Amino acid sequence: MKKRRLQWLMAMGMVWAACFLFPARFLTVPAHASADDRPIYIVHVHDTINPGLQDFIEHAIETAEKDSAECLIIELDTPGGLVTAMRGIVKAMMNAKVPTVVYVSPSGAQAASAGVFITAAADVAAMAPGTNIGAAHPVTATGGDVPETMNEKVLNDLVAFVKSIAEERGRNAKWLEEAVRKSVSVTAEEAFAQNVVDLVAQDLPDLLKQLDGWQVQRKGYQRTIHTHGKAMVPIEPGWRHKVLRAISNPNIAYILLMIGLAGLYFELSQPGVVLPGVIGAISLVLAFYAMQTIPVNYAGFILIVLAIIFFILEIKVASYGMLSLAGTLCLILGSLMLFHVPGQPFRVAMPVFIPTVLTVSAFFAGVAALVFRAQMKRPQVGVEALIGAEGTVTQALNPEGKVFVQGELWSAESDRPIAEGARVRVVAVRNLKLHVTGINDK
Repeated sequence: MKKRRLQWLMAMGMVWAACFLFPARFLTVPAHASADDRPIYIVHVHDTINPGLQDFIEHAIETAEKDSAECLIIELDTPGGLVTAMRGIVKAMMNAKVPTVVYVSPSGAQAASAGVFITAAADVAAMAPGTNIGAAHPVTATGGDVPETMNEKVLNDLVAFVKSIAEERGRNAKWLEEAVRKSVSVTAEEAFAQNVVDLVAQDLPDLLKQLDGWQVQRKGYQRTIHTHGKAMVPIEPGWRHKVLRAISNPNIAYILLMIGLAGLYFELSQPGVVLPGVIGAISLVLAFYAMQTIPVNYAGFILIVLAIIFFILEIKVASYGMLSLAGTLCLILGSLMLFHVPGQPFRVAMPVFIPTVLTVSAFFAGVAALVFRAQMKRPQVGVEALIGAEGTVTQALNPEGKVFVQGELWSAESDRPIAEGARVRVVAVRNLKLHVTGINDK
């Protein structure tokens, strides 16, 4: 009996010892225990380069790193976008702990302007036949040239940036510099021949076939990509990324700001309407959220707020339109300056700016005029409404009697006798007794 108990205790001790000596084997199972289990993540980018897209790409890279993905494929089709968002995406790709593949696809797609930098920053750059890449010269948000005083500074900065990417990734630095300086553009086959991209793939299966066994080398990083038999996992943008991508456009952020200020202004001038205030508050929150990701010139923002203050004062102060004029001027200057940050070649587009300023200014001035007219209008109810009203004497005034005014019979008095049936006008009200004067019949 004692021998059996001793054997049982020895067995239990061996089990506990094994658990402590080999915890990884007995207590944990890695999410991807072998290289064969690594998935291939893919994201589809068919949009302008904006802060919302930057946030989504950074999220996709973090997800791929966390899940030890084999690689992250970015299917790209973009006309370009904001420099700041492009720099953020390139930075995330250059420092990613998983191989990144940019595939300009499908046929007819392009990697223009900011898309050139993103394609060049990938570990593997690929294009589908019928696509093109290039035209990376910086322009403003409206498509015009950057002002001459700023053009050289911005251009030289972007040239240095794209050359550093080319040197890091072993691409054709000379062609990439010309894409920025001269807006040159090439087809997929020409880009491959000039070492701008690494391969040309007919479609996604062809891309995966060519990627299988591809060696990715960076400073302190080396990986062989294996794609055969790997699961393809798409990464879809969540509601947060969708909203941010929609409102990160400076034009949309500006319109939301104007709607928000107009709604709150209407609610303050006409308390109790509620709906304009609710819409205004929501629009302002969305505008402020977007402005966190867009470089903002706060002098412009302060001028817009000052314009709202002037419009509100127009309601309280009889300035004969001078405050409304000052508010309109501040609104125009503030709108021009709002996203005009030195070094950033974009601002509110004129087709958006002009009708928005005119509409909002007219709205503010119209509401101020309505409120001012309501304040100056003679009261329609109460004792004050009787002043100036006309009526008929029903009981002769000598000096007191009765008059019929606004459908009611009132006690009245007059400074001189007035006969019954005569027409009178109310000039004062004292203790619910009307003081009237006669009206001469013509």
